Amino acid sequence: MPDPMIQTERRGDVLIVTLNRPDRLNAAPPQMFDDLRDALATLDGARAVLIAAAGRGFCSGADVGGGALGSDNPGNSTFKALTEAYNPTIAAIADLSVPVVSAVRGPAAGIGCSLALAADFCVASETAYFLQAFVNIGLVPDGGASWMLPRLIGRARATEMMLLGERVPAAKALDWGMIHKVVADDSLDAEAIALAERLSAGPTVAMGLIRRQIRHAYEADYAAAMLQEAENQRHVRGTADSMEGGMAFLQKRKPRFTGT
Repeated sequence: MPDPMIQTERRGDVLIVTLNRPDRLNAAPPQMFDDLRDALATLDGARAVLIAAAGRGFCSGADVGGGALGSDNPGNSTFKALTEAYNPTIAAIADLSVPVVSAVRGPAAGIGCSLALAADFCVASETAYFLQAFVNIGLVPDGGASWMLPRLIGRARATEMMLLGERVPAAKALDWGMIHKVVADDSLDAEAIALAERLSAGPTVAMGLIRRQIRHAYEADYAAAMLQEAENQRHVRGTADSMEGGMAFLQKRKPRFTGT
């Protein structure tokens, strides 16, 4: 029986989800993204998620080899794979109620780039690079890249990535504001799990609303964004974590959040 394409592990309050096709640099057939979405569907009390990858590459893109996306009508089969597997998984990450960290070494290309950047925090090793190579093979960006990248790095840099199809090394990605942090390759796993554990110890009800608030603000006008903030504030004011945060502030101590 082949190894599963997605492996999961609980580390305290962190759910670690690992892409597991290291022999293919974690090139992702549609089934891998279906399995990833299934792994994220039941957090079972986890208060943060870490998306990692086995081997020397995060994800080299969609696996279109061996007929993975079909060959009779490649346009239709690609559309089906995007709308039924890849896109719903990226959307599921956006809809999670807890913070998400991605740990990237080696390539994060194509759909792998979209997956890495769908996280709230992308921690990259010095060997990592981000690539929108679609133009090099006569295709267009997908997986939400054309929505995500201009908002992360601006129109000019997003256009550069998509029309020139060149690698963006981790250091440049950090300089552009695309990712959170660059670390030594042998420190990546420890740095990423430490960040996920820090987030999992926070007021995760509020954090879940913050991440949705940010996404809503991308599309809303100023007044609508402020109204959303007010509605979310009304909700979190009644949480145990809000009360604990207030008491800790008054008592001049570190708060002990429970995610409730």
